[in-house]
Amino acid sequence: MSSAEPIAEDRAPRGDRPPSQLRQLAAASIGNAVEWYDWYAYSFLAVYFADQVFPKGAGNSLVPLLSTFAVFAVGFFMRPVGGLLMGAVADRRGRRAALTLTILLMGGGSLLVALTPTYTATGVLAPVVLVVARLVQGLSVGGEFAASTTFLVESAGPGRRGLFSSFQYVSTTIGQLLASGTGALLATLLTERQMGQWGWRIAFLIGALLSLIGLWIRRGARETLPQALDSARANTPAAAQRADRPGLFEGLRRYPRQSLLICGITAGGTIAYYTWTTYLPTYAQVNAGFDKGDSLTVGTLSLVFFALLQPLGGMLSDRVGRKPLLLAFALGFTVLAVPLLHLVTDAFLSLLLVQCAGMVLLTGYTAVAAAVNAEVFPARVRAAGIGFPYSFTVALFGGTAPYVGTWFEQAGHPGLFPWYVAVLCLISFGVYLTLPETAHRELER
Repeated sequence: MSSAEPIAEDRAPRGDRPPSQLRQLAAASIGNAVEWYDWYAYSFLAVYFADQVFPKGAGNSLVPLLSTFAVFAVGFFMRPVGGLLMGAVADRRGRRAALTLTILLMGGGSLLVALTPTYTATGVLAPVVLVVARLVQGLSVGGEFAASTTFLVESAGPGRRGLFSSFQYVSTTIGQLLASGTGALLATLLTERQMGQWGWRIAFLIGALLSLIGLWIRRGARETLPQALDSARANTPAAAQRADRPGLFEGLRRYPRQSLLICGITAGGTIAYYTWTTYLPTYAQVNAGFDKGDSLTVGTLSLVFFALLQPLGGMLSDRVGRKPLLLAFALGFTVLAVPLLHLVTDAFLSLLLVQCAGMVLLTGYTAVAAAVNAEVFPARVRAAGIGFPYSFTVALFGGTAPYVGTWFEQAGHPGLFPWYVAVLCLISFGVYLTLPETAHRELER
């Protein structure tokens, strides 16, 4: 029996040849897009279902929206747990096993959001159901980044890790586009009252169905974990394979410096990313009186632009390195975050230009983040090593961005939020200065 046959059997029962790099890329990207559609539908439609799930407080119309974004943040704080647990599954059982589990969890969470009762009908049970759904989705998303990042980068050929890395955010952006596009279409077809009463539920039901499609697509993926492939080729006994698997906290225990490095790399990137791709439409609505429907349209147009930029940034990093792009991103946001956000008005063109300008700067981080993170750890602990510190940092700064921004507005200090973004990007700029260049090194097994 040739050494390729066990790999083919792991990939599919038909015994075909192992899939090409293009098919590997498609399996990760399409599944990831479906996963992130489910996640982002919540933030795009929060303004419609907030009143349904949370009661208004003492005449303050911002209370339901603030409470809804607090639940958004709660989901983020499950992401480190998901990054650790699903990352451990990816390191112990293989990337495919983790990718299958994460998309099943996401579909279940999306279905639960769609079925969330109203506060009027069930009282406190309504926000409890919503919290549980977001906890399940947070667990899934935390594991998704860990597993799909390692899978993408390990599937890349020599000199193409940056390009493959960029598809992490290409597919994430496609998921956002599906979510925002669905929201915009529903907002166009339905009245404001219908959207608030039941229209928002349609988007989450669609997400649950799309998760099943993503699950089917991922069945065609080939395992990329070197240890799993080596064990398959050598017909290693199951007991020996279990003994060789890394412990749950091995990445943190053996590589503490690398874990802290992931936090520093991520802090500025995550606050800029979630501000520009998720919160900016709501920021414009709350701070500048921007129209809800128009803000979804602007978000859709800018996300298309952002998706097109990612492969260009990834290919550029394969030529000139990751570090120049990271430095340009962090310095750009440190200097420009405050003036850009202050330029947002109720005019359609102002929001579109501000969002697209931020997307250009943001590409310096998003196009290379997966490659940079994967190049920090060896394959044995790569998924869990990335998953926990990355997801913890995203939960701390990215997941709370909508809540912090809305809280600043409620407290009467909306101008402080842009400075908050700039300071975090300055911190990451300092971290990027210390990074070694890894673009042209071999990926450690």
